[in-house]
Order: sequence, then C-alpha cells, then structure tokens
Amino acid sequence: MRRYSIIIPVYNRPDEIRELLETLTRQTYRNFEVLVIEDGSVKKCDAIVDQFSSQLDIRYFYKENSGQGFSRNYGFERATGDYFVIFDSDCLIPEHYFATVEAYLNALPLDAYGGPDRAHLSFTPVQKAISYSMTSLFTTGGIRGNKKRVGGPFHPRSFNMGLSRKVYETVGGYIITRMGEDIIYTISIIEHGFKTGLIEDAYVYHKRRTSFSQFYKQLHFFGRARINISRYFPKELKTVHTFPALFTLFCMSIPLLALFSGFLFKTALVLLGVYILLIFIDATRKNQSLQVGILSTAAVFVQLFGYGIGFLTEGWRKLTKSTK
Repeated sequence: MRRYSIIIPVYNRPDEIRELLETLTRQTYRNFEVLVIEDGSVKKCDAIVDQFSSQLDIRYFYKENSGQGFSRNYGFERATGDYFVIFDSDCLIPEHYFATVEAYLNALPLDAYGGPDRAHLSFTPVQKAISYSMTSLFTTGGIRGNKKRVGGPFHPRSFNMGLSRKVYETVGGYIITRMGEDIIYTISIIEHGFKTGLIEDAYVYHKRRTSFSQFYKQLHFFGRARINISRYFPKELKTVHTFPALFTLFCMSIPLLALFSGFLFKTALVLLGVYILLIFIDATRKNQSLQVGILSTAAVFVQLFGYGIGFLTEGWRKLTKSTK
C-alpha cells in the first residue's frame, strides 16, 4: 500500500498529462501511486501513460464520459493509499510538493488539505495574467489562498486537494451535481466533523485557460455554481461572493451616471481608474513584465464580469423559481 494515491481525471488533453507526469517523476518523495482516469476522451493518453510505467507506479483506466466528479469517484474506488490526492490535468507539480505535504501532515495532521496555485515561468503572458487574476488580493481570487477563509474553515479546491482514506470511507465520493460539486464535497467533509486546512507551500502551477474567451466561460460557470451551492447549503452564500456581481453592476451603471450626475460619473471613473492602476502596478511588479501587467488588468475584468454575470443570471433563475 502506498502513502498517497494521486488521482488525475483527463479529457482530451494528452499533452497536458505528459507534462504533469514528467513533474511527478521529479518528486523528492516517491511513496505514491498514480491513477489516470480517462473520461471518455477521443484523444486518448494511454500511450503516453505507458511511457512512464518504468518511472512511476502508474495505472491507466478508460471509462465512458461522465464528468470530473464521477471520474474522481472512479479513482477513489481503485486507490490503495492512505491519502487520496486530486490534481487537474493542467497542473504542474513542483518537485518538493509531496515532501512538503508529508512533513506538514506528520507535524499537524489534517483530514483534508488544499494548496494554492501559482504561475510557472513557462506560462504564456495570457496564462500568467489569468493566474494573477485568480490569486491576487485585489480580486476575490486572493481569498482562496488564505489560511483564514472568510466565514469559516478552509475549503480545499479539487485542482489541488488531498483527503484521507477515512474521509472517503465516511463521507463517500463527490455528490454529483451540475455545478460546484468540488465545494459541495468540501463542505460535506467539514460538516462530518473532519479537519481541513491550507498547506501554503504545497502549491501547484495551474495553467487554467489559454484564452480570455475560455476564461470567461469558466468564470461564468463558477458564478452560476456559487448559486447552485447555496441550494444545498444556504448558509454558504457569503457577502464576499456578491462582490463580482456588485462590481459588474457598478461598471454597467457608469454610463447611466453621466445622465444624472456629472459629479458621480467623474467619481466612479476615478475609482475605477485607481483600481485599474493598482492592478497594473501590482501585476507588473509580481511578474516583472509590462505586458503581463496590461493583460492582467484585462484578465481581472474578464474574471469579475464572467463570475458576476453568471452569479446574477443563476441567482435570478433561482429567485424566479422560488416565487412561482
């Protein structure tokens, strides 16, 4: 039996799985197995997985397409480790990752943990900008990497998450729903009395989307998912989750302000300009790149508008259904 079972769902991303597996071969701590769950892909990665059979304790499974939640559950059922570790297929894992997790869990045991994400030097400027928008303290993304989550215990996210075998045996696998199933799963873990936490140095390099249009679609889905989560756990809808929607409404209201009050119009423009400048300066400094700084301002607007519009549309759908 291995200490860790790494579960990686993959769908039509053979090149990404190759890069991820290459990073696993460079881990300084090696007491783990790898389960690659092919979720009905047309572009299969079985030949690529075979290339790593001499370097990793690795198993490949092909199943009909059913989504990430089902694929993770499929991996849980076949895992042998004490801990199940979930990665998205578009992640790169730094060589110290499992050594860091092992040292942390031995010192401060957790039933489930999560780690943050960062941008790798090899990422494109757009990927770095998207990564900035999803991790910056100037957006709601910054909350995801904090030990003290707003409103309660830390909620691990499934792109970089580990849970003990005991958690799985008690809670079971993912509750399959249309949206937000990873957060719903984490909340279920916490409600069963298990301890969760953030391991700050157990970060991964998360590629996310490679274009702003793909990024918008993803964040629009995330906004809708937050409302869907509230259908299962109403108390989990916090004030902070409304910020992207309020920002979106604020930006959309600026042209209307010009019709009613020149002072309010100018004030709104100044506030928006200051916010854009702060993002530009911070992103440029962190990435040492003017190009990434400029792209990051665009990425932040894509993030907030995508999430905000998804949140508003799904919220309206929920509200109108409840009043019928």
